[in-house]
Amino acid sequence: MSQQDGVDLPTSIGYLLKETATALRTAMEAVLRPLGMTVTHYSCLELLAQRPGSSNSELARGTFVTRQSMNVLLQTLERDGVVERPPGARSGRVMPAQLTDRGRRDLAAATAAVHSVEDRMLADLDEDDRAAARRLLRSMVRALRSDAADSASAG
Repeated sequence: MSQQDGVDLPTSIGYLLKETATALRTAMEAVLRPLGMTVTHYSCLELLAQRPGSSNSELARGTFVTRQSMNVLLQTLERDGVVERPPGARSGRVMPAQLTDRGRRDLAAATAAVHSVEDRMLADLDEDDRAAARRLLRSMVRALRSDAADSASAG
């Protein structure tokens, strides 16, 4: 196939990754919506459980949203009693957040829902296939980040 013929969507890895990511997000949103959550909301809680005291910037990077969007979400979660932040910034404008008891309960329910989606997505894969998928996806991420870093340093 020549370049002018375009991308063969059924065999394009990039297209299949995007299709998979979109299907995964749609399925996750469907199970999280009854819990009053979005994927970003859930991801924020999961990151805070694994990395208590994360800053707004760290959470934004980890959930793939802007710092401004994360700040709005954190304000809402704080108002709803799901997270707490110190009344004053520890250093500069950093206001580390942590889960409250309610946040941990909300996260437990959301985690079960998200696991059900992942189990469904991986149902036809045995453990060897799952390990291979993780290895291949990590390799793709490394390659793209390496190319981006090389391009940035060359420019």
